[in-house]
Amino acid sequence: MNPRLHSAAILAGGRATRFGGRDKSALLVEGRSILERQIQELSQITSDILIVGGDPSARAVDRARYIADQVAGCGPLGGLHAALTDALGEATIVVACDMPYLSAPLLRHLLALTSAADAVVPRTEHGYHPLCAAYTCACLKPIARRLAEGRLKVAELFDDVRVRIVTAEEIDAFGDHRRLLANVNTPAEYRSIGAAKI
Repeated sequence: MNPRLHSAAILAGGRATRFGGRDKSALLVEGRSILERQIQELSQITSDILIVGGDPSARAVDRARYIADQVAGCGPLGGLHAALTDALGEATIVVACDMPYLSAPLLRHLLALTSAADAVVPRTEHGYHPLCAAYTCACLKPIARRLAEGRLKVAELFDDVRVRIVTAEEIDAFGDHRRLLANVNTPAEYRSIGAAKI
């Protein structure tokens, strides 16, 4: 797999209302911020790493470039649109900024599957995980159309593109899917993954 053909994007523009507006990417997990952990894994896949919607003045990240949403106020779908518009690669792995246990082997697997699909998305007992998925440039026009129409649910995009679903059993080949796909929406979830006290 040629890393120049792929990009990675961390969506960091959410308001984190269930976490008191706190920057979840800065939370410490096992002594390192979630952002540091993610950059380490993504750097094994590509040199083109974007942070979408984050505050570049909050902390410098040498191995990533910050970009803003091109269509403001449209949530994750707007972030996905910005990522695919600015990414240099033919396919882009897109992750939420609050997922501490992402692994390069799993993300590399998702990217590899884009050779036969427009979007590659995990689906587990909790449904789709569109913010730990791989997207190709073929998704851009359907996303732009949905943004223009105000239809902002990312999972509904999958009605418009060729999708490869990755099952929980498939993910388990890379580790426990519950851990790999875990995210931190609330202080309780942060505590439950054994992170530092907040």
